[in-house]
Amino acid sequence: MPGDAGQTAPIGVLLMAYGGPESLAEIPGYLADIRDGRPTTPAVLAEITRNYEAIGGRSPIAELTRRQADGIERSLNPTGMPQRFRVYVGMRHWSPWIEETVGRMSVDGIDRAVSMVLAPHFSGMSIARYQAKIADALSMYRTNIDFAHVDSYHTAPGLIAALADRVLAGIARWPEAERDSVHVIFSAHSLPERIIRAGDPYDAQVHETAQLVAQSAGIPVDRWSWSYQSAGRSPEPWLGPTYPDHLAALAARGIRNVVSVPVGFVCDHVEILYDIDIDAQRVARELGMHLERPPSLNDDPQFVKQLASIIARRAQDAGWT
Repeated sequence: MPGDAGQTAPIGVLLMAYGGPESLAEIPGYLADIRDGRPTTPAVLAEITRNYEAIGGRSPIAELTRRQADGIERSLNPTGMPQRFRVYVGMRHWSPWIEETVGRMSVDGIDRAVSMVLAPHFSGMSIARYQAKIADALSMYRTNIDFAHVDSYHTAPGLIAALADRVLAGIARWPEAERDSVHVIFSAHSLPERIIRAGDPYDAQVHETAQLVAQSAGIPVDRWSWSYQSAGRSPEPWLGPTYPDHLAALAARGIRNVVSVPVGFVCDHVEILYDIDIDAQRVARELGMHLERPPSLNDDPQFVKQLASIIARRAQDAGWT
C-alpha cells in the first residue's frame, strides 16, 4: 500500500516504452518476454541477434527513455520550488518492467500518477496493453494508486513542430538547387490489418500526424507519402505498404532523393537504427536512391517540454493541481 505521505507526496509520472536488450546475451530472454513464453525458432533468434550486432550489440531505448524522463521531471518542477512531480520509467518487455516500477512507486508513497506511453498514437494492440500492465501491477502489489492515463498525443503542437524541424533538416542535406526533388516518407510501426476492421484509431492517427507535419514543414502533397515499417513475424496480413515495397514504387516513379521521418517512434532503437538506417538504406542503394534520415526526437528540448505540458494538463484535469 502507499506510504503515509498521502496528498503531500509528489504526483507520480510513469513513462513507458517497449524496452530492449542491453546486451546480446539478453536477446533470448527479451524475445521470450515478447512472445509470452512461446518458443523462438533458431532462425528468428539468429536474425534478431544479427540485427542487434549491426547496431552495436544493445538497444539504447532504456538510456534514451531515462534522458527523456529526466528532462520531463526538470520541466515539471520549477527550480527552487518543492517537488510537485516525480517521474518513473517502466518498460513493457524488459527491465525496468512496468510492474516493478509501479511497485516502487507504491513504496515511495505515490498515490496519484499520470501514465504516458512514449508512443504518440493509440491502439488497442499497443497503448491499451501498457495500461493493462499497470492494472496488473496494482493488483499484484495490492495497491490503489490512482492513475490518469494519457491515451495519445499525436496532434500535440510541440510534437508536430519537432517532427517538421526534422523534415526540413533532412531536406537541407541536399544542395539548395536539388531540394525540390526530395521526397519525404513518413512511417510508423505496422500492426495487423485486423485493427482496421475492429475500428482501432491507430491508422487514422498516424496518417493525421503525417499530414500535420507535412503542412507544418510546407511540403506539398505530391512530395510526401506514407509507409508502414517493422511488421511482425506472424502469418496474418499487416498494414502496408512495407518500406522496401514503397521505396521500389517511388523509384519506379523516378524519385531518387528521399528523406525518412518516422513519426511513430520518439527515440532511437532497433526499428530505427536497423530497419531504416541499415535495411532501408540497403534497399535504397540497390534502387539507385539517396536516402537520408535526420536525428530522432530523443530528448529534444522542444519535444520534452511538450510532453511535460501534456502531463501537467492531465494532472490538472484529474483535479490534482
